[in-house]
Amino acid sequence: MTSTFPNISISTERLVLRPLDEDDVPALAEMMNDEQVVAWTTVPHPYTEADARRWITRLAPGERTEGRGIVLAVTEFLTQRLVGIVHLRNTDWRVRSSELAYVIAPWARGEGYASEAALATAQWLFHDQDFERIELRTAADNTASQQVAQKIGCISEGVLRNAWIARARAEDGSWARVRTDIIVWSLLPEDLAGVGEQPADASGFTSYSDWN
Repeated sequence: MTSTFPNISISTERLVLRPLDEDDVPALAEMMNDEQVVAWTTVPHPYTEADARRWITRLAPGERTEGRGIVLAVTEFLTQRLVGIVHLRNTDWRVRSSELAYVIAPWARGEGYASEAALATAQWLFHDQDFERIELRTAADNTASQQVAQKIGCISEGVLRNAWIARARAEDGSWARVRTDIIVWSLLPEDLAGVGEQPADASGFTSYSDWN
């Protein structure tokens, strides 16, 4: 029988991580059309509300029910505004390991929300789900996302050379494909020792390979 994550919410002092719902469609579509999200992910561009609705109603629920991971909306506790997305994916239930990815809305960057959401997810995964490893993968030029990995206690394990295709603006305004290296990070339960409950840093992005 395939294992699955529970349909849960996670709260911090500033954030609530919860399942996506259809009310998130406009904010999700707006966030995914941001230039930095387009640059570091494989989201369709332009990203329409139909794309957002398909992800919220079909693809994200499928991640959980099929045992591949879980997608959580990250919202501000006070305003309930959508801050971003946290995604556990490529989950291996036998070895209790999962890959963590995230996207933060442009208006919410620089507030430490990425690390706060990632750390809360890691603590839940280790303490409540008995997982033993979390992996993050960041593009070599994506320094903001690397800062998030470092702030939550991740250890850099090495580089996958020429392993990702990012996107960059061409002179005519179109998007060009650019190959880049990937840095692999890991986080184990013991790595959380000494990490603050709510580290502050710049927000970042990891590579979302299935936002399409």
